[in-house]
Amino acid sequence: MAEVPAKLEKGGSWVTSRIDIGNDGIVLKDPWNVTVSYRSIVDLQKRGQMITLLVSMPDKTERPYKIASVEKVLTILTKKIIMACNAYRIMAHFMSPAIRGGVLVTDAKWEKGAIAVLKTGIWFVSQDRQISVPLKEVASLELTKRELQKKKLDVIKIDHLEGGEVVTSFILCPLSTLQVLYNFLRDATKDMDMKGSELDQLDAQTAQVAMLIYSGMDTKSIENMLSLPPEELNAIYETLLKLKLVDVVMVRKEVQLTPKGVRYITDALKPPS
Repeated sequence: MAEVPAKLEKGGSWVTSRIDIGNDGIVLKDPWNVTVSYRSIVDLQKRGQMITLLVSMPDKTERPYKIASVEKVLTILTKKIIMACNAYRIMAHFMSPAIRGGVLVTDAKWEKGAIAVLKTGIWFVSQDRQISVPLKEVASLELTKRELQKKKLDVIKIDHLEGGEVVTSFILCPLSTLQVLYNFLRDATKDMDMKGSELDQLDAQTAQVAMLIYSGMDTKSIENMLSLPPEELNAIYETLLKLKLVDVVMVRKEVQLTPKGVRYITDALKPPS
């Protein structure tokens, strides 16, 4: 068991402490002083130099633990957790990211490792890298084919949003396993599917606006292309927001001059006396 420095959060305060990383679990020292088995961990999220573990407790509740440390420690700890936690996990080859914003990633390559599906994310783990795709950001899943060594092989294609761009990853493994993984991922992301009652709210014009947003058009371009006044486009945006198909990234302001503003302009336009 390796003892390493870390900071642990409890009650909103961070305490400088240490953790023991073992083969079956980790020991979180002061202020927690608990042993967490890897099998009890149902979720892992990483942000910067901090990870958050979600642990299933004996009373069936779930408790989060936040750990901050240097990147080397978090990399070792994350890999151990992903390979042993309570998750759906397979060994496979993957390429992530393969395509970003519709453009092939130049240094993309197939890597051998594990795919693990946790409560909030899909983890790609290889000898050198650990990549997490949040389930809530998964836009589409597809069983398709990809050429590898001049052969067309079955793969899962995963599109997700990252920084406003569509990023594509591929997973390659035997077809029987691939089908099981695909079904599992479809079930894990089923909240992203449009329901029948939601589809009824999408008329042809609203769907067309959604397509233009997907293509990268901004509000002014959509107004000009479809000859829509701002009020009508705003109403369409409200429908898309209600259906959770879009997020607001900027609120455009319409303004008019105050009496002080009018006075400034009229004075500025007067010829010099």
